[in-house]
Order: sequence, then structure tokens, then C-alpha cells
Amino acid sequence: MATIIDGKRISQEIKEELKTKVAKLKEQGIEGCLAVIQVGTDPASSVYVRNKKRACEYIGIESRSYELAEETTEEELLSLIRELNQDARVNGILVQLPVPPQIDENKIIQAISPAKDVDGFHPQNVGALVSGLPGYVSCTPAGVIQLLKRSGISIEGKNCVVIGRSNIVGKPMSLLMLRENATVTIAHSKTKNLRDVCRQADLLIVAVGKPKMIDASYIKDGAVVIDVGIHRNEQNKLCGDVDFDSVLAHVEAITPVPGGVGPMTIAMLMHNCVKALTR
Repeated sequence: MATIIDGKRISQEIKEELKTKVAKLKEQGIEGCLAVIQVGTDPASSVYVRNKKRACEYIGIESRSYELAEETTEEELLSLIRELNQDARVNGILVQLPVPPQIDENKIIQAISPAKDVDGFHPQNVGALVSGLPGYVSCTPAGVIQLLKRSGISIEGKNCVVIGRSNIVGKPMSLLMLRENATVTIAHSKTKNLRDVCRQADLLIVAVGKPKMIDASYIKDGAVVIDVGIHRNEQNKLCGDVDFDSVLAHVEAITPVPGGVGPMTIAMLMHNCVKALTR
């Protein structure tokens, strides 16, 4: 019988631990503040921002919200980031992506001080991950590692296939799996014989961006499958990149969508925010 990995439970466990840490830091006079910037009113972004603010409130750190108009210029956004970089009361800065087309996402990521980059997207933090140095790690991949460890699933020595090579998930995920001593293959849209590659995986991490693309034909019996994707199907129900029902009978463990990786992303953002208080 496959284990369905409960991301809600594990994320709650992490938030409880962080709540205790924050309370102890407050006793020492150390307070935290996360600045969250949203440009425009994309509904999905608004939901994510609201969830991040709630998580801050839950663990006991302040969140400042900056809701900017869709037509905000790149220079206006950069000016706000420079101001927040200089504000000693702000420990973390987060710009909700995507940003409108008139703004260069890379410029925005690079403008945030690496010491306040709690998303872990700044090239300096990415470089630290590559080099095995301390820094902030991208929240979704860090959450996947916690899901596996806290579910008692060993990583060391396993064949791991990561489908997807984005800067936010695929690349940092593969580096974290290497750090945990897995043997890692990165697959992507140009990979030949993708099914055969996936069927070699003891651990299959799917961040392909296509609803229910990965069915049982991609899965080695007894594999662990982590589904990073999130979509709405024709019935407006949430689903992932993995065809959960097709795959379930073949796996040792799997994350559901919703309730798997999603809650972990915000839990690990909170982890980075608390880390920022003691740097």
C-alpha cells in the first residue's frame, strides 16, 4: 500500500517549531519582519501573498504588504527594493512572481540584498548552494527535502530523476539531491526516451508544468514520486503534473495535489525568514 505523503501535517510541524524559535528570539529582543511586494492583481498571486502573510502572523513575525498597481514601472519597483534593503527593521524581502511585462524579473531578483533574499533566488544564494556554502535555499526544493526526510525516506545512494530545469525548482532541486548524496539525472523537454529515463528513478521529482503528464508508464515499481506541479483541470479541480490515480498502485510513496509540496513552500519560506533574524 502506497504511503501518501502528508505535506499539510509536515508543514504544520515545521511552523510549530518556528513559532517556538520566534518566541525565544522575542525574549532576546529580536523581532522579525518580512516585506511582501505584489505588482498587479493576479488572482493566484493574491492567494499566495495572503497565505504568506497568514503564515507570518502564525509564527509571530511581522509582515509588511506593498500592493503596487499593474502599471508600476521597473524603476519604481527597484526604488522600493532599495529602500527596503536599507531598512534595518526588515529582515526579508519577497517580490511575488510573475511581475508584469514592463518589469525585468532578473533585474528585480538581483536588486534584492542577498542577506534579505528569503526566496533564495539571488545569484549569490544560488552560487552558495552550488558551492555548498551557507545561504538561503529556494523554498520549494528545500520543502521537498524536508518532506522526504520527515517521512523517513532515505535519499543517499538513490537514483533521482528531476523532470524540469527551471531556476526556481529543477536546478536547485538537483543540487540539493546531490548534497544529500543521491545520483541525479536532470530531464527536460529535449530529453530523449523520457519514459526510459524516468523508469530508472528510485526518486522521481516532477516539475514539468503539464497537467497529469506523468502516468504509470513512467514509473518504476516501488519508486517515490514527488509532484511539484499545480493546475486546475476542466472541472476546476486542482491536479498536479502526475496522474495520481494511474500511478498510485505502483509507488512506495507519493505526494498528493493539493496537500503535498504546496504547503511546504510556505513553511520553508518561514524557515528562511527565521534564519534571517539570526544572520
